[in-house]
Amino acid sequence: MPDVSSDQTDSPGGAADRGQRRLKAAVKESMRELSVQLSLLNAQVSAHLKLKEADIDCLDVITRYEPISPSALARRTGILDRLERGGFISRERNPADRRAVLIRARRERSAQIYRLYGGMNGAMDGILGRYAEAELEVLADFLRRTAQAGQAATVALAAD
Repeated sequence: MPDVSSDQTDSPGGAADRGQRRLKAAVKESMRELSVQLSLLNAQVSAHLKLKEADIDCLDVITRYEPISPSALARRTGILDRLERGGFISRERNPADRRAVLIRARRERSAQIYRLYGGMNGAMDGILGRYAEAELEVLADFLRRTAQAGQAATVALAAD
């Protein structure tokens, strides 16, 4: 991923500006490193579950937005059959429209996934426990906005 740390709104020269540019670059570099480490962790979890890495992402989308229709899931990800064969999801008729199908994550398999991510979740609890509530609000806001920026960039690229 190319570095996008240059910020055209910073006025040149001042020590405060240099310090802020350095901090912005450090945050962006940390986000890149986090992305790499999460990808490596996802690779290990998928290997333990005998799934493809994309299947883990798809299952996360199902869990977050369930019940979700196959067409909505396909628009977001495109993977279903492998997850169903592995017992991670189920398809069911939509009670509001019997012609439509909804996707649900199977809770009994979710426990296995959570267990595999347990080390990282425990470490994150320890790290986050060191921050004050106001600091956690700033971190949560930053990460939410970063995710929204990533989603917007993905939608824009998909439209090209």
